[in-house]
Amino acid sequence: MDTFEAIRTRRAVKHYDPDFAIPEEQEKELMDLLRQSPTSFNLQNWRFVNVKDKALREEIRELAWNQAQITDASLLYVITADLMAWNKDPARYMVNYPKEISDTYVPMIKDFYRDLEWQQRDEAMRSAGIASQTLMLSATAMGYDSCPMIGFDSDAVGKLINLPDDHVVCMIVVVGKGVQPARPKGSYIDNDEVFITDRF
Repeated sequence: MDTFEAIRTRRAVKHYDPDFAIPEEQEKELMDLLRQSPTSFNLQNWRFVNVKDKALREEIRELAWNQAQITDASLLYVITADLMAWNKDPARYMVNYPKEISDTYVPMIKDFYRDLEWQQRDEAMRSAGIASQTLMLSATAMGYDSCPMIGFDSDAVGKLINLPDDHVVCMIVVVGKGVQPARPKGSYIDNDEVFITDRF
């Protein structure tokens, strides 16, 4: 499937075949594609918790309004991010860059995020959002369905997965073989409201 078709056909599917498992090789391919997601300064601040334990999935489902896709989809990723990735040996993000770029960017990283909690959190959410879309479009291109989710108690889910104090839960994305079609697409608001030239 080409990129344009994947973008146009990807939908949030809610109902999955609980007996279907994505083959291990394709799961590894999805992981590799996820790693291609861009991050500012190459921080790679996303952390993907692949929840395989069935009992843990049941606990998460209870915290997610009992939505069946939590337990029935083949894969469940809790998409999290390290809020302090910018301060954890940032030189490691620049290893393959020319030395002059690394020497410029490494101190810039710390200056950009230090003491700015809102900036750290915004960066986490940006990175997680981009990665989640990468995961969903990749799944679509492979012939699978997916669903991004925010309908859950993120603090409680964080406790279940032993989320470190300097990390944040961003969303959940499930991937699997859908057994019911997605709901019809919602309406689109006018282009004039969405696309602005130069200034509001």
